[in-house]
Amino acid sequence: MIDRLVKRIQETGAPVVVGLDPMLSYVPWHLQKKAYKEYSESLEGAALAVREYNYALIDAVADLVPAVKPQIAMYEQFGIPGLQVYADTVRYAKEKGLIVIGDVKRGDIGSTSEAYATAHLGRVQVAGARLAAFDEDFATVNPYLGSDGIRPFLKVCGEEDRGIFVLAKTSNPSSGEFQDRLIDGKPLYEHVAEKIREWGAELMGETGWSEVGAVVGATYPEVGARLRELMPQTFMLVPGYGAQGAGAAELKPYFDADGLGAIVNSSRGIIAAYKKEPYLTFGSEGFADAARQAAIDMIEDLKQVRG
Repeated sequence: MIDRLVKRIQETGAPVVVGLDPMLSYVPWHLQKKAYKEYSESLEGAALAVREYNYALIDAVADLVPAVKPQIAMYEQFGIPGLQVYADTVRYAKEKGLIVIGDVKRGDIGSTSEAYATAHLGRVQVAGARLAAFDEDFATVNPYLGSDGIRPFLKVCGEEDRGIFVLAKTSNPSSGEFQDRLIDGKPLYEHVAEKIREWGAELMGETGWSEVGAVVGATYPEVGARLRELMPQTFMLVPGYGAQGAGAAELKPYFDADGLGAIVNSSRGIIAAYKKEPYLTFGSEGFADAARQAAIDMIEDLKQVRG
């Protein structure tokens, strides 16, 4: 799957993933009103509004970017109807030719980790049939439980041509409470990076990149530079651009000399662009057009650091 992601980035010239993180406050009122008329002010109504919002956003950016990244928590808040919309969103995005990174941050051991891997990347055996559940192309994984939590995902990735992004150094302000702690003279995130490199060596793509990627926040560019040194064949999923304060200038260390090696996430900066300058003129009815323009602007912004 990493080879397909690299190819799509090269084809689009856009190392960009659009985070489909639909808080209900982002969904324009006209979509909510229409959904509530059909399903009342209920979880089902909210989920329907989110689905229509997502579909319009996917239509707006599908020819511009290689991937989308739905964050499952944003769907779980609406219960079972929300999870159905998560599944519908994954399916619709793939129908439009997009690669889907399921932002699920799973982390457990044994049969539980196996079940998580099966649910999101693999296939479950049902009598004589092997069936995909959510069927994302990549999933984010928490490494806190060590190799016991990662190896079930590695197994499924090898069997199903899928990939994972392992949390290494996240973009949030308090990440350093644990991730920056020194162990044997090195911060914890460097120890994690070394394990990611080790795990990734087992699943190398033809492009020279591993199916085991790393989540490395854009808000710590000096850390990004160090982790690029430690993980030269590891693709990075980079949150923190835009709304969290990082700009294109901070992202240069994440890319290699060919302008590859990273895919940068923007969520509300794109999907809720119609609420922000300079996209207010699009209005709520033009939310999808605003998202498209924001994606174009981000792609242009990143060109200055990719060479």
